[in-house]
Amino acid sequence: MSLDLLVQIIHSQRQDDWNDRNKAAFEALFGAEDGRYPRSAQKCVALRAPEMSPETGVPFAAYIHPSNPNSGPYSGFSFVVFPCPNEPCLVGLVVGTQGLTPDEAILGRPGHGRKVRAICEWLNQTWGNGEQIAWAKQDPTRTDVSVPDSLTLRWSFYKSAFDRYGKVMYALFKPTPDREVTQTAVAAVLDLLFEERGYDVNARHKKDAESIKAQWFGCLMPNITQDDVIEHLKLRRYVIIQGPPGTGKTRMALELLRGAYDGFGRTVQFHPNTTYEAFIGGLAPTLSGTELGLQFRPKLGILMEAAAEAINLRNA
Repeated sequence: MSLDLLVQIIHSQRQDDWNDRNKAAFEALFGAEDGRYPRSAQKCVALRAPEMSPETGVPFAAYIHPSNPNSGPYSGFSFVVFPCPNEPCLVGLVVGTQGLTPDEAILGRPGHGRKVRAICEWLNQTWGNGEQIAWAKQDPTRTDVSVPDSLTLRWSFYKSAFDRYGKVMYALFKPTPDREVTQTAVAAVLDLLFEERGYDVNARHKKDAESIKAQWFGCLMPNITQDDVIEHLKLRRYVIIQGPPGTGKTRMALELLRGAYDGFGRTVQFHPNTTYEAFIGGLAPTLSGTELGLQFRPKLGILMEAAAEAINLRNA
């Protein structure tokens, strides 16, 4: 299979012939005979895999945007493998240290970040066995935010990679001993990379790709029940429900208001004309007996009115 050589590299601690082995794995990804992706897709990525030496710094192999130079810092987002002497390679998606261009449209699109987070959540739920094996940043464009300390401590064997590239990493997968899991995880990430750049998998791999996508897509748009929302509200007093129009978000909120809260509450419809004064409070014109016929007085907004009602109910 086209991913076999790449999976072998990820699970090997070999440091010799790093460039040649990655070249072979890269080439195996493309072509109609057995490649997962069409030969034409090869033009949207370029391999960067410097031979390991003290001069190269932190070793890596990356599939980067082909507009980048052959050496030196690069930009855009990339699929990267970081080798480790006594562990499988760390696998991830990384923003080049030179910035988002030419992938700023992809990285800045909310859907890209949600898909990456869904893949990582799916990996944790399905194969984590109670441990975290994948992580994703909330916003891939936030190169000022590093990998959290809690994760770098647990995955301390990748310290050199975190120290050098922690701020530009936005999705990571720590392979388990099961190579089939690694192959599935790598397929999910690479399929997304090529999809974002306008290329689909070859026909013979279509069924596998659709099966993998269907699995992680369940974490992109999970089914949320009223009981789930009520439990969240008990824990932290607020919950945000998101989803496309017409999926029942407002209906669920109204049913919760009528049922779980016995009608004690109110709904607020936000729109582009909603102001700070309308929501929190401010000065508003009121009728008066003055020559002008009106004057400005403090007026509570929706939130402050709700807070006042809650205080009155508590004191009643």
